[in-house]
Amino acid sequence: MTETTASTSTPIEALLFDLDGTLAHTDPLHLVAMRALLEDEGLAIDEETFVTRVSGQPNDAVGRYLFPDRTAEEHRDFIDRKEARFRDMAGDLTPLAGVVAFIDRARADGLRIALVTNAPRKNVAFMLETLGIADRFEIRIYGDELERGKPDPLPYRLALEAFGLTPHQAIAFEDSLPGLAAAKGAGLVCVGIATSRSIEELTAAGADFAVEDFTDVSVVALHDRQNWNRTTA
Repeated sequence: MTETTASTSTPIEALLFDLDGTLAHTDPLHLVAMRALLEDEGLAIDEETFVTRVSGQPNDAVGRYLFPDRTAEEHRDFIDRKEARFRDMAGDLTPLAGVVAFIDRARADGLRIALVTNAPRKNVAFMLETLGIADRFEIRIYGDELERGKPDPLPYRLALEAFGLTPHQAIAFEDSLPGLAAAKGAGLVCVGIATSRSIEELTAAGADFAVEDFTDVSVVALHDRQNWNRTTA
């Protein structure tokens, strides 16, 4: 006997957004801030190393990579100073093209919106206020306050749990490979945002599709899917 599997359609109920590189292109500012502090210590970091070893990683992992012989307290001190310098430089930060309109239309469609980030709480508050979107997020998950941040799927699993949803009822948006790994590890459809990585790199790493920003027709078309349905086998 031949067994067939019916196709079912699961309504999407929530959108889960990363922050740095997804809502705003921040890597260049983070790199400048980190370089300045490293130069004070006679050290340097190039852009490729920053993208591959720092961008999207939890801050404790960044500290261990940069200063393997220092204590966790010394790592936190360095990262705190780097984040403070970033905030000092980011007063003119602007949202990624199309993202505010995309979120607002999703909310009008009745979708719930969450922020799922490795960024520290001070950065999140500062950035959302600067971007003018602090009121858009029902749930905020701070990965650096959890036992495990991205690339572990825990932050996304906690966002789903807070909403009372399954992975099939949400879509994630991520720009980094650690973030993408976290989203896919949680079982989510993930749209790659090509700010820190190329479209080709993101799709090769498992993004369901990738775009330059939220004006891309592939992202805008998500709004036209009846009831934001996700077809699953």
